Amino acid sequence: MYKNLDYDIEKSFIPVAMLANVPQVLVVNPQKVSARTAKEFVELMKKNPGKYNFASAGSGTVHHLAGELYKIQTGTFITHIPYRGAGPAMSDLLAGQVDLEFDGLATSAPQINSGKLVAIAVASKNRVPAIPNVPTFAEVGMPDYVVSTWYSLFAPRGTPKPIVDKMIAEVQKALNTPKLKAIWAANGSDIPNLYGEEFGKQVNADVKRWAGVVAKSGAKLD
Repeated sequence: MYKNLDYDIEKSFIPVAMLANVPQVLVVNPQKVSARTAKEFVELMKKNPGKYNFASAGSGTVHHLAGELYKIQTGTFITHIPYRGAGPAMSDLLAGQVDLEFDGLATSAPQINSGKLVAIAVASKNRVPAIPNVPTFAEVGMPDYVVSTWYSLFAPRGTPKPIVDKMIAEVQKALNTPKLKAIWAANGSDIPNLYGEEFGKQVNADVKRWAGVVAKSGAKLD
């Protein structure tokens, strides 16, 4: 989607560590969308192609591509409404200006638990303690719909290996502290334990995966 980047994520940097993995969750404004389960939701979308819209944090974000992937896997059409950031998107969803959102759990969990939004399903491999009653997409028949926003640390290509190794060691030490574990858990995040080459494999796999979604969906930078 970004044709003129002055870097290549796979060639310009050395993967150091994935710091946190935040699953995406499909949330709806209950005043705008009548569905309360994944089955009801997909049936509603199929009966009303183009009637409903989903907010995202912006074109090309994980929120946007999560919606495009869902449309591909379910054969539905939901209109994309890009915003300049997750905050404005969430504000308009709560206000009923848009119907639904594929959002990071960290920002949605408080709204789900307060009853302001209804969670249809969470795009993680396992249920999330922050919203234990919300099923995963795998549980509702979409085992390949696993989507997350991950936060990571890279070093410039050419950084000496001893420095990279030291960075990995310090990150591991920090992520294993009770304080950080508690913060991540409260946000519905997990610590994926991916460092160095193993993290690099995940980067390469995600690049291929999302390139395929962009190609198949025709998603563009609006």
